[in-house]
Amino acid sequence: MREPAIRLAGVRKSFDSLVVLQGVDLAVAPGETITIIGGSGTGKSVLLRLIIGLIKPDAGRIWIDAEEVTGRPEAGLLPIRRKVGMLFQGAALFDSLTVAENVAFPLREHTRMSEAAIRERVREVLDLVGLPGVEEKEPAELSGGMKKRVGLARAIALQPRTILYDEPTTGLDPSNTEKIAELIMDLREKLGVTSVVVTHDMHTAFKVSDRLALLHQGRIAVAGTPAEIEHSDSTLVRDFISGHLEAG
Repeated sequence: MREPAIRLAGVRKSFDSLVVLQGVDLAVAPGETITIIGGSGTGKSVLLRLIIGLIKPDAGRIWIDAEEVTGRPEAGLLPIRRKVGMLFQGAALFDSLTVAENVAFPLREHTRMSEAAIRERVREVLDLVGLPGVEEKEPAELSGGMKKRVGLARAIALQPRTILYDEPTTGLDPSNTEKIAELIMDLREKLGVTSVVVTHDMHTAFKVSDRLALLHQGRIAVAGTPAEIEHSDSTLVRDFISGHLEAG
């Protein structure tokens, strides 16, 4: 059996007196797309930041490609982070940089590529996300959907093996939401990446996922294929899908 691309065991996290995660266990297979669903404030985005090492768990262990993330110093996380791209909620573009400079940023920071090679890679990834010819635009000139796609181009610039998506469709109209969902599936097909998606958008969750995992009261309460989740007898699952699950 192949090692999971991502594995969490007994992961706990609190912020002062606020307990967010109370023992998360999760394994994500190589090439799988799993979507973490759950009410607002349940810790979905916190989970992504723990995986990439932006914050540290209070307890538990996290592995990426069989390499443990927990306990590593910042310098030791850099080689692991190069394997993981993250699309932040809101895209998190640098307003003072052009599209090309935003996408090139990780290439300049983490590689010794020539400027010609960087320009070619920038063009390549912008084409992959359906935005050819926008290199010289500034973020202020872009629509919300275009910003998300530029953020995604930056996330894949270093050819990661895993992509983390933090609320990739939040704030987008139905047309752009559909485009982002198609991109998630397209990048998995073309690049063979493992994907972890955090969203409250159930249409996108059902469309892009091999499995869904419901985070509730600090733990993964239920996990299954879209069909299993859609037809689940669990009151918790049915309430969430119906939009009645309270944050908890």
